[in-house]
Amino acid sequence: MAKRLDRADVPVMETWDLSDLFPSHADWETALVNLSEEVATITAFKGKMTTHARVLLDCLTAYEKFSEQMIRVSTYASLRASADGSNPENQRDAAKVSAAMANIQAKLSFIQSELLTLTEKELTQFIKDVPELENYHKLLFDILEKKPYTLTPEVEETLAALGQVHDAPYMIYERSKSSDMEFDAITDTDGNKLPMSFALFEDRYEFSADTDIRRAAYASFTRTLERYQNTYAATYATEVTKQVTLAKLRGYDSVIDMLLLPQQVTKEMYTNQLDVIQKELAPHMQRFAKLKQEKLGLDKMYFSDLQAPLDPDFNPKTTYEEAKATILEALQVMGPEYTKIMEKGLNDRWVDYADNVGKATGAFCSSPYGVHPYILITWTDTMRGAFVLAHELGHAGHFYLAQQNQSLFNTRPSMYFIEAPSTMNEMLLANHLLEKSSDKQMKRWVITQLLGTYYHNFITHLLEAEFQRRVYKLAEAGTPLTANILTKEKREALTSFWGDAVTLDEGAGLTWMRQPHYYMGLYPYTYSAGLTVSTAVSQKIKEEGQPAVDRWLHVLKSGGTMKPLELIKKAGVDMSKPDAIQTAVAYVGSLVDELEKTYQ
Repeated sequence: MAKRLDRADVPVMETWDLSDLFPSHADWETALVNLSEEVATITAFKGKMTTHARVLLDCLTAYEKFSEQMIRVSTYASLRASADGSNPENQRDAAKVSAAMANIQAKLSFIQSELLTLTEKELTQFIKDVPELENYHKLLFDILEKKPYTLTPEVEETLAALGQVHDAPYMIYERSKSSDMEFDAITDTDGNKLPMSFALFEDRYEFSADTDIRRAAYASFTRTLERYQNTYAATYATEVTKQVTLAKLRGYDSVIDMLLLPQQVTKEMYTNQLDVIQKELAPHMQRFAKLKQEKLGLDKMYFSDLQAPLDPDFNPKTTYEEAKATILEALQVMGPEYTKIMEKGLNDRWVDYADNVGKATGAFCSSPYGVHPYILITWTDTMRGAFVLAHELGHAGHFYLAQQNQSLFNTRPSMYFIEAPSTMNEMLLANHLLEKSSDKQMKRWVITQLLGTYYHNFITHLLEAEFQRRVYKLAEAGTPLTANILTKEKREALTSFWGDAVTLDEGAGLTWMRQPHYYMGLYPYTYSAGLTVSTAVSQKIKEEGQPAVDRWLHVLKSGGTMKPLELIKKAGVDMSKPDAIQTAVAYVGSLVDELEKTYQ
């Protein structure tokens, strides 16, 4: 049985280069100590930052510089823990950072409290008096929107001091996944034992063409989930209780209202994503599931079969180097400025693609201001991995451009928009592959990959969002969130969507344990919002060419200087109505139509 490598044994070129953050670990340790000392340069403004516009500017300028270093320090520790969460030194450093940041945030909580003593009129006058304050417009007015829900300065400082406790549920969940979970090895039809891990299941076995291996891996996976369900339920229930309690303390009508406020999204926009997609997409995807069952000759379409390749004998392998070349070809349409960023990301060790013990599962992109983005994936030599890599490169390109054109506090747009640039790259990759091939089997494969993107964003994450909506409702009604309750709600959400097209075993209900997104507020539904936008914009690029590309690049460079509705309108899409969502769902239906035609 092949043994997974320890981090120390991984080829260095398969890892990211953290020396771009800090030349050495010793430099990082020094920077961490310095942070705790340098916070005094900010706290010196306490009690007087709003006395004069010039004083406010000096405070915010110092705060911005301090925040940039704070981001570097925390990102370094976070990336090391993600690369190997089983390493005691990484665990120790992550804990040191968490404690230091909680202490610092408590000391800096006065900034928000004092800004909230200003009225909108006073703030506008300050900007008029000192025009340089316009650079902090987003920071200032985002804080002002929280004014009705802000507690006394003393309470805010206390809550900030408890930051490490507030972050504990997510930390415990991630630590357990990376360090404690062990899965039974599986056996193939020749009797060979195959290694099993969270990452191997999600990145390889779940997509296996071998039904026996796929189902055996799923059985091993769910057996382990089952062993941890009560602990994970208690961990997630703690996170939900924290959110519900904070919403009540701050005077929000509901926890949903509290979590939507920083996204600057109306409740109607949120419910449109959930309701329209579930209602209108379900028939298309049920048709797709039945087609897959028929063509694969399966006795039943089990939950474990949903990601099975439609053409078991046609699974184009690709090396990491080949995938890089294909992605760069596909993104040429975005022009030289964008593709140069992609080349840097792929060639300058922004990407950690090794598979090693203790590595975080899934994929992400972290973008510390003033450095460059860092991407984590686990490469398994499948073409599906090219779509995952293109997705994360979309995040990287977005934040690289935003940081080049905006100050730190103006860089990040609403979470509602975050997944649009990433899914855009997936759409462009799929379009490129479809145009390049005249082979019916290859076209069918590309369509299924594209459907995989919609499956991920419009189904997996959207049904997570539906599960969240159910859980928050139960929590606000006082229902204890036990493992049985959580599994029941997840299973009901899946059943409602898939109907009789998919046979849902008991393990399907445990999939609420798979994703870390539940610890990130209302993050899951934003995947579908982002893909709705990228579906529309990628069609405009196909139809209009350069003008649509130019609009999109302008949007990426704008960072967080506009609210999501306005930002997306600059790309030519209106998300205030359900039309764009319905159009995207109809496009998914057309893909299923095209798929059926390839068999005629």
